[in-house]
Formats: sequence, C-alpha cells, structure tokens
Amino acid sequence: MKPTRPHQTHIVLSVLAVCLLGAAAAAPPAPVTRAYGASQSAIASTVSVPSGYTTIYVSGTIPAVVDPKAPAGSTAAYGGGTEAQTEGALKKIETALAAQGAGFGDVVMMHAYLVGVPEAAGRMDFAGMNAAYNRHFGTSQQPNKPARSTVQVAGLAYPGVLVQIEMIAVKKP
Repeated sequence: MKPTRPHQTHIVLSVLAVCLLGAAAAAPPAPVTRAYGASQSAIASTVSVPSGYTTIYVSGTIPAVVDPKAPAGSTAAYGGGTEAQTEGALKKIETALAAQGAGFGDVVMMHAYLVGVPEAAGRMDFAGMNAAYNRHFGTSQQPNKPARSTVQVAGLAYPGVLVQIEMIAVKKP
C-alpha cells in the first residue's frame, strides 16, 4: 500500500508497529529452566523463571484431620507420622494448585518445615518426608523437581502437626 499523503505514512508505520508489538506480546514466554547438581538429586539446585509467567504462592499448608476420633492434638489425628502427614499436606496443595490451573510440575520452590519425632531421637523424619515427596516430584508422570529447603522446627501452630509446606509455582498466562 503506497501512501498518497505524508500523514498516511505515519499511520501505516504506526499500524505496522502495533502489529509487530502484538505479535511479540502474543509469543509464548521462554520455558522455565531447572539445573540439577547431580542426576539423582531429589531437588533442583536452581530454577530460572523468565518474564511472562504468572506466579502462584501457596501458603504454609498442614495436613487435614483424617481421624476425628483420635485424641485432639495427636499425630494420629493428622494421619500419623511424617510421611503420612506430608502426603496429606501435598494432597491439599495439589487441590489448591489445580484451582489455579497449575500442578506439581509448575512448582519452582518448596519450603518444608518438619517437627522432630521421638522415633528419630527428636530429629525430623527427613526420609519420611522424602518418601511422600518422591511420589509427586521427579516421577515418570511428573519429572520436574523444584528448588527446596527442608528445616526442622521446634513446633508448629497445631499440636500433633509434624509437617507444614509452602510452595511457589509459575504458569504461562
């Protein structure tokens, strides 16, 4: 299209610029990249999220009461030991993520807070937490692993709760 008047040149260039910007904005964001320190590592050593993703913050989540007949404030009320409680917290988080259109494959960071248990001489049951975690991350169905911190705490807000997990997930808009 050849402009017949000088102001038409500006209009044609403006329309072209808007079209190019729209095409660039419509391009999907670059993928999330994860680096693993060792091939068998249960976690990513780093996760890089490029611009263009929506961030979802999942508050600290504890397991639901699964046995209302168990004594109030007992570990049994929340499913028993660390592995069962981790599984319970992860199920609640999975539901929360799904409500946002995301899943465990979108998780980029996880913080796990564990209370020490008598059967581990007062130390946290890291193996129990990892057993439940490994059923959801780094599997053939869901190979992504987040960056993660796991710490032992003196206690959590509710007696009998051994596990609290928070996560950050990202998804393409």
